[in-house]
Amino acid sequence: MAPRVTAERLLQEYGRTHAEEAGIHLRDTPAPLHQLLSLCVLFSVRIKADIAVAAARELFEAGMRTPKAMLAASWQDRVDALGRAHYRRYDESTATALGAGAELLLDRYGGDLRRLREEAGGDPGRVRELLREVPRIGPVGADIFCREAQGVWPELRPAFDDRARHAAGELGLPRTPEELAELVPAEDLPKLAAALVRVELSKGAVDALRETG
Repeated sequence: MAPRVTAERLLQEYGRTHAEEAGIHLRDTPAPLHQLLSLCVLFSVRIKADIAVAAARELFEAGMRTPKAMLAASWQDRVDALGRAHYRRYDESTATALGAGAELLLDRYGGDLRRLREEAGGDPGRVRELLREVPRIGPVGADIFCREAQGVWPELRPAFDDRARHAAGELGLPRTPEELAELVPAEDLPKLAAALVRVELSKGAVDALRETG
């Protein structure tokens, strides 16, 4: 298949972001940006993606959609929400990390991640550095945030992590973020990056796409 045709198939079959799955209507406003960060905290341990997404939904349905609400909830409230999603082994430590992260956001950025963006001064590397100051967020969590947030923070584009680029190569697509970004409109970059990661993590997905091409 031609690269653009492959990219279109990826969007159609796998192009659903983690934020969408978690019910986050991502915009450049404080609440959804915090919700995305919370989701990235949940992903920053060895846990299945569907469980992390389910845990995010439980937290948000319990009202923990902003740093202030997250901090106001008790530690046990957070543990219970994670437990309802079967987020096991890491529930207590993650509940602690979510509370500490909310406190950091409130103290340093007034609960508004757009201030982190301003502090980074348009430098994607600096954005990642500042994100990694949030408890539990490491390189993987920072990559997920940038991958998903590139739709609302243009300076992060194009954001394709190692897994996405490896999948691209396996499918005969360009491996560089800049070349991948040429295959779809800018607003679809988060979906293409998510689709490539899903293919990388889904057993047999690469072969299936090749066979039907």
